[in-house]
Order: sequence, then C-alpha cells, then structure tokens
Amino acid sequence: MERSALPLKTSPPPAARDVLALLKPITWFPPMWAFAVGVVSSGASIDGRWILVAGGVLLAGPMVCGTSQAVNDWFDRHVDAINEPDRPIPSGRIAGRWGLFIAIAGTLLSLALAAALGPLVLGAAVIGLALAWAYSAPPFRLKSSGWWGPAVVGLTYEGLSWFTGATVMLGTTPSATVLIVLLLYSIGAHGIMTLNDFKAVEGDRATGLRSLPVVLGVRRASLLACATMAGAQAVVVALLFAWGITLSAAIVATLLIGQCALMPKLLRNPAKNAPWYGATGVTLYVLGMLAAGLGLGGYI
Repeated sequence: MERSALPLKTSPPPAARDVLALLKPITWFPPMWAFAVGVVSSGASIDGRWILVAGGVLLAGPMVCGTSQAVNDWFDRHVDAINEPDRPIPSGRIAGRWGLFIAIAGTLLSLALAAALGPLVLGAAVIGLALAWAYSAPPFRLKSSGWWGPAVVGLTYEGLSWFTGATVMLGTTPSATVLIVLLLYSIGAHGIMTLNDFKAVEGDRATGLRSLPVVLGVRRASLLACATMAGAQAVVVALLFAWGITLSAAIVATLLIGQCALMPKLLRNPAKNAPWYGATGVTLYVLGMLAAGLGLGGYI
C-alpha cells in the first residue's frame, strides 16, 4: 500500500466535530434501517425490549458503522488525498495517528456493547468488525476488489444488521425464511455499493483499486448493478408469494417496478446520475426491505 505523506508524530487530540465527520453520520442510516427491519421481521413484541432495541440501533449505526468509517478513512488517507482532500485525515484536522486510535477505540467499545446485548449479537459484531478491518486494511484490503468489496459492505450493512435486529428481539437465531430474505437483500446491496464507487473512479485508478467501474467501465458496471439489485428483489417477490405473504410480495413488486422505471435515466449517464438514483431508486429498495420484514413478522 502506498504510504501517506501525512505526519505521524504525536499530535494534539482532534476536535469533536472532526471526529464526528470522520465517523460519517450519513452512512449510519442503512445499517440502522436494516436493524429496524430485523426487529419487525422477528414478529416479537417490542414491549419490555426498548433498551435492547436502543442499544442495537446504537451498535449498528454510530458504533460498528462509525468505526468502519474510521478504519476506512485511516487506510484510505492516500486515496482521499486525491478524491476527498477535505476529509478530516488528509486535510490534517485529524493529525498523526489519531485516526488509527479512534478506529481501535471504536472497535473495542463496539465489542463491549455487543457483549452486553447477548452472545449471538457479539458474534455478529465480531464478524462485522473483522470484515470492516479486512475491507480497508492490508493484507486483505478487500475493497481493492470490485467483487469482494461491495459484497462485504452489502453483507455487513444489510445482512448482519438485519440479523442483529431479529436476534436482539428473539434471543436466538431467526427463522430460515428471514435468513434467506436478508441474504437476498444483502446480495442486491452489492449493486448499491457498486453505484457508490462511481464517485471515486479517478482516485481508484490512480491508486490501483479495482472497483467495478474501473474494471468493467462505468456503463457495464451500472448495468450489472441494476441487474443485481433487480434480480435479488425479484427472487424475494417470488418467495414471498410462495410462502403466502402476498401483500408484502405485491408491495415489494410494486417498488421494484418503480426502480426499473428509474433505471433508464441512471443508465444514460451513470457517473452523473448515480447520486440521483441513490436518492430515488435506493429509497424504494430499502422501503421494499421494510415491506418484506413486516410481512415476515406477520404485521401485514
């Protein structure tokens, strides 16, 4: 890995606002949403479990996701110097090794909270944090692969967070139907993560990261992303119908049709329209997750 030119000598502690920027609060929403979907998919009553639910939301978002962002920014400081030079580490607002210290502290605090929520939650947190480090840090640096990187993020953001939400409510492993659907939505999230790579094509090429937009080209990568998202949801719809959860199946199918109607605009100019699709098509995707979770939990 290319070494950063940033000074690593002892530096004063960073300001709280810069630490918050490092943890990227905007990225906390997907795992927190998936956790909430896991809660409703369990079918268990929330009464008497509010503290567990609040702890799980804190774990999925600010703790595990925030820690993963700190890990990523530390090991990507040379990439961000090209793509996002105003980020806290390359800009020097978080100097020396403070970025690494924050990532380590976040890991330990996340494990402590997960342990308080139960052994299955701790196991999921260990897997999620291990993947977060493997995603960004050598020798694995899974993000250097356009195949493995999005798969890891999709699994941790959607699948593990969903699993954690259901497990917190049930105190045991969720049903096979829930596990199948959360896995399918994790697979579909591979496409979402690929769209997210469009913003960093220049820096990825310069630093040797083989994201799918770099390897396949923006056009083919966007086609694959759309096919992955739509294909996973189509299987979810078919399974929900087969299981007799027809209202949820119809809602997910309707939301999928809406996404397909938006995809032509995305494909006309993927690099430009990926953020627009993230605000529109991806919103429909996560609403479909909720509809599926409500059906699996017996609410609709």
